[in-house]
Formats: sequence, C-alpha cells, structure tokens
Amino acid sequence: MDVIIENPEQVKKADFIVGIPSFNEADSISYPIQMANQGLCKFFPEKKSVIINVDNNSPDGTKTAFLNTPTDVPKIYISTPGDIRGKGNNLLNLFEAVVELGAGAAVVVDADLRSITPQWIQYLGEPLFTGFNYVTPIYIRHKYDGSITNHIAYPLLRTLFGLRVRQPIGGDFGFSRRLAQAFLSEKTWTENVANFGIDIWMTTVAIARRFKVCQTFLGSPKSHRAKDPAKHLGPMFMQVIMTFFELMIDFEYFWKDTSESWPSNIFGFGLGVSESPPPVSVDTDALYSSFVKGFDWYGEVWKKILPKEEYAEVKKTKKIPKEKFYYSSDLWARILFNYAIAYRNNQIPKEMILESMIPFYHSRILSFVNKTIHMDIKECEEYFEKIVRVFEEEKPYLITRWNEEQKKLGNKLFRF
Repeated sequence: MDVIIENPEQVKKADFIVGIPSFNEADSISYPIQMANQGLCKFFPEKKSVIINVDNNSPDGTKTAFLNTPTDVPKIYISTPGDIRGKGNNLLNLFEAVVELGAGAAVVVDADLRSITPQWIQYLGEPLFTGFNYVTPIYIRHKYDGSITNHIAYPLLRTLFGLRVRQPIGGDFGFSRRLAQAFLSEKTWTENVANFGIDIWMTTVAIARRFKVCQTFLGSPKSHRAKDPAKHLGPMFMQVIMTFFELMIDFEYFWKDTSESWPSNIFGFGLGVSESPPPVSVDTDALYSSFVKGFDWYGEVWKKILPKEEYAEVKKTKKIPKEKFYYSSDLWARILFNYAIAYRNNQIPKEMILESMIPFYHSRILSFVNKTIHMDIKECEEYFEKIVRVFEEEKPYLITRWNEEQKKLGNKLFRF
C-alpha cells in the first residue's frame, strides 16, 4: 500500500508513539491529541516521543485539524491512499511506523474520545516498559454501552482462550515493538481484520501467540459517541464476529486445550471513580421486533444452524411478551457456539449466517435489559461475571459439538 506521509519535523527515530486512527474525525481529534501531548510530556519526558495520526484519507479535513493542533511533541500524519478504508489498514500503517522508527512501544487511543486524560497515556504506556507486550483498558462504561463486547467478544474470548480481558475491543490499548513485528508477520490477516475486526484480532493473536498481556485501569468512564445497539449495528458487527470465528478455526489447537480462565495482571486502581458514563438509550421495541420477525426471515436457516433441542428452546421464547422477555445465559452460549460451528462448516453462505445471527443478538440484549433494568453499573458487572462463568461451564458442549460436526464433514475441513 503506497501510504501518504507528512512528517513536518522529519522525525527519524522514536522511543514511544501515540497513534490515533481516524476517518472523518476533524471535529473531535484535537482533544485526544492535546491529552496525548500532555501525557507524553508529563509522564515520559525522557522518551523521544511522537504522535501519529493514521488516517483513511479523510475528506473532512482531519489531516489539517491534526497538523494544526499545537503540541510540544512532534507529529506525523500517515494515510492510506485513495479510497482505501478500514481501521485495520490504519493500524497496519502504525505497526510499520513503530518498527521503522525503532519505537519500543506504542499506545493507541480513539479519535472521538471525550473522557481521555493525560493519565491514560501513562497507564497504557508504563506496562510496555516493564516487560508487557500488550495492554488493554479497564474503564467504567454504561451498562448498555459496548454490547458486542459484553455479549459476544468478552465471554467468547475468555471462555476459549482463557485470559480474562474485559475490554478486548475497547479501542484504546498499547503494544510493544516486538508485538508490532509479530502482527506484521501474522498469517491470519483478512479483509475483516483490515476493517473493524482489528481489535479482536490483535487481542486474540497476542494471547494465542503467548505474549505477555495485561489490563490497565484508566481511571475515568469512557465517553465517546455511544450508539443504540438496536439501531447502529453497521458493518462492525459482522467484521468483529467473522474475525473471531476465523480465529477460532486458526487457533483450534489452542482453545481446545484451554480448560479454565485466569486473571490477567492489572495496573492502576479502580477506587474512587464516580460511575457517570454517558447515557445509552436502547430501543427495546426494535430489539423485540427484530427477534420476532427473525422467525419469518431466517427460520429455515436457524433450523440448519441450531440442533433440535436448542431450536425448540428458542421457539418457546417467541411467545414471551416484550416486557418479560428473557432466556438463560446457557442457551445464549449454545447459540453462539453453534453459530461458530456453522461458520466453520461453510455449508451456508457466511454472510447469511451472520445476518441470521443479528435477531439473536438483539434478543440477547433485550433479555439483558429486562434483567438489569434496576441494576447499577457495579451490579451489572457482577452479573456479567456470572454470565461468563456460565459460558465456561458450557465449553465442553462446544468441544463435543465441534468434534461431532468435524467428523461428519471429514476431510473437507482440513485447511492447506
């Protein structure tokens, strides 16, 4: 990829990089730049630092906003050429910049952050200079924010790969040069990874390739453009799920041999932080309608994906009114497991598999909303812990079904 580079101060070497991926973030990028600059100057004054905007050739003036934001730390603008898009492509450019500049570590923060403080750079960066290769965030989020994380990415990653990483697709993280080199040589890169699949890919690869992974408490609630999970699904859902299902195939040898989960190291402290993340509205009517209509739109596909017992349980829930709608977490775990198997089997078009999964995803959010309507954030986190333990208890079901289906398909499943 012939990247576009603007390096006004001719930076040739760096110890530490803060990367900000973007596409059309001219109205928001200045604030995280300012906070990154303060964090680098205050907490890493001995490091030769640089702030890099890895962009998708944004037509809204993101480059100008980035370069015109006053900073003490030098800045570099790197963009994908033409109309090449994707957060993963942006981070691919950042991996290359880390290696080429010889930086020991890099921190990435979202361009639309409103809650970032200079301490975020400290908390995400310090572990990378003490032997860790990958750092993920812990921050307070509204109980209905991050639905893909809460209901799919976190429980699946922890259950399969064994490490308890609460925000595997949080968007803000740190990585070492050694891991950047590994990312560049990794053979599991796909078009979905080049887009929104990048975060779950990085986290999973870091764990599966046995790099040292930790979490860090960022000390303030995440505030960004929160979205209603019933209305703003977009391409992110399919790209994240397809990426994870592909990684399940690639790293089957790893997760089949992982029998339990273990806590990661955690930097920072979570005491004294007020629970005041921005509110997230949820259209429960849209969630319920999506699920009920799913029987008409995808009923035949569901019958092919789910075993008879699970489909019978799902069918019973159709009669439950919206206000009381709920089904157990063990059923949700088995639904996800069977979708992963159907994706691996490749007997139904993969796009159809993922499209038919959306009503189930909506039904799970509705079930969760009804269960937690009167819970505060702390109570919800305790509830999530119970949910993930249910997933872990169901893992033998996944392995049994995975192996049974593999035997049925025989040599068709071998990947060369």
